Amino acid sequence: MNKQLIECVPNISEGRDIDKINTIANVVKTIEGIKLLDVDPGKATNRTVITFVGEPEQVVKAAFLLIQKASELIDMSKQTGEHPRFGATDVCPLVPIANISMEETAKYAHKLGKRVGEELGISGYFYENAATSEDRKNLATIRSGEYEGLKEKLSKPKWKPDFGPAEYNKQVSSSGVTAISARDFLIAYNVNLNSTSTRRANAIAFDIRENGRAKLVDRKKVLDKNGEPERIPGKLKAVKGIGWFIEEYGVAQISYNLTNISITSMHEAFYETDKSATERGLRVTGSELVGLVPLQAMLDCADFYLKKQQRSLGISDAEKIKIAIKSLGLDDLKPFNPQERIIEYVMNSDADKKLIDFTVSGFAEETASESMAPGGGSISAYVGALGVSLGTMVANISSHKAGWDSQWETFSKWAEKGQKYKNELLFLVDEDTNAFNKIIDGYRMPKTNSEEIEVRKQAIEDATIYATEIPYKVMEVAANSIEVSLKMMKIGLKSSLSDAGVGILCAKTAVTGAYFNVRINAKDIKNREFAEEIIEKAEAIYQKTIVLENEMMKIINENI
Repeated sequence: MNKQLIECVPNISEGRDIDKINTIANVVKTIEGIKLLDVDPGKATNRTVITFVGEPEQVVKAAFLLIQKASELIDMSKQTGEHPRFGATDVCPLVPIANISMEETAKYAHKLGKRVGEELGISGYFYENAATSEDRKNLATIRSGEYEGLKEKLSKPKWKPDFGPAEYNKQVSSSGVTAISARDFLIAYNVNLNSTSTRRANAIAFDIRENGRAKLVDRKKVLDKNGEPERIPGKLKAVKGIGWFIEEYGVAQISYNLTNISITSMHEAFYETDKSATERGLRVTGSELVGLVPLQAMLDCADFYLKKQQRSLGISDAEKIKIAIKSLGLDDLKPFNPQERIIEYVMNSDADKKLIDFTVSGFAEETASESMAPGGGSISAYVGALGVSLGTMVANISSHKAGWDSQWETFSKWAEKGQKYKNELLFLVDEDTNAFNKIIDGYRMPKTNSEEIEVRKQAIEDATIYATEIPYKVMEVAANSIEVSLKMMKIGLKSSLSDAGVGILCAKTAVTGAYFNVRINAKDIKNREFAEEIIEKAEAIYQKTIVLENEMMKIINENI
């Protein structure tokens, strides 16, 4: 239901020839579903950072094509630049963005490396979370010796590549080798000060960054037994930082690299920076995000500040994003447009318009048109979404009632449950129409010979089963969502009893309407065992909602 997203950030060893760079970067756009987010060339380093995102399988295909194209256009025997490198595609990290774990992402990194080695004959190493051994985790370690040292490196058993040929050959001479990884998302993030002092900004950076500052006694660095400067660590892990002055804005900033936002998030860096600045007599005025950010990072920020305010977390993503922008002051220096800065929103910008993107009147007009979809299944899912939204509303306003502050977390948890049910039902609004369209596609398949006829029959059967499973899922979610409104009738604001009651009536309507769809679609399924089983389960859900509706009516009649 929730799309998995991986970001890929290949670094190629070409930063000067724009035609080559664009040819290499644009090859990823030939894979359907891939969104090319950024191409950032550097002339002095002779290196370009390319960023694209998509679902895992598509990302692996796009990365493979990019590595292939880079090996064709970049001759490492002639390449020079300031940045350390050992391959045409020097590094190719995969970064989990949404609904996918690091472990799963590492498996896709291994899949990519296997293809690169077997199909392109390019050798390479896995690093960070995809590393095959502890001594290969660090990129600097596996890239030691760079391109010029590859001949000697590959002759050592210790440095046998993780994928591709183990010897220095013509391919390696031209393309070098590639390092592939699964790593955490890195955010470049700047915090703005009401000061022009780089020195003061640096002092705050030293307070916060993991590496901290050098230990001084009588203004002299204290050295350890190895002659290295001793350090006083900063407050936060997985943070690099430095102070600088930005002439364009006329302010000092602390520039951070948040190298693992699961360890230190944007809002934690901002919050601790604000405290440190206040202690030093400065004030944080806002912050600046460089590049793009995952949606979850913005939602986590909103939750952080909502908890501090003892406000319900069960509000929409759109409202949470507004809170995150204002809490971090992301619009301090220039406007912050979520549609352009949040990865998932950028990904969806070219997607076909969904039913749930229509206005209320537009949805009604689309339903009333000559088209057969949206039909009863989509309408049932939407009515269910409206129903649980009412229960969620009661939870949210109850959490903010004067004198009920001690109960805010209880109401917040119910509101969060309601949001989850609502999002599931909104997804099913469009999925019910998609399921119906699959049946139509099946009937449109050719039937000119016996083989085509059999394929067509199976496609129609599979589509009909799916078109039965979707309204059954609507029944399940809508029935379960009643718990939110029913609970609010018992513990929420008594003045909102009618709202919660209407929510339950909507949920009951959703269950009943979806039940009709299950029955009408199941009658066309050839697999009668499946059809009878799903109708039996649907009947049980329908009967359960009748009981819950009666419980609701009893509460209404006793209190209104």
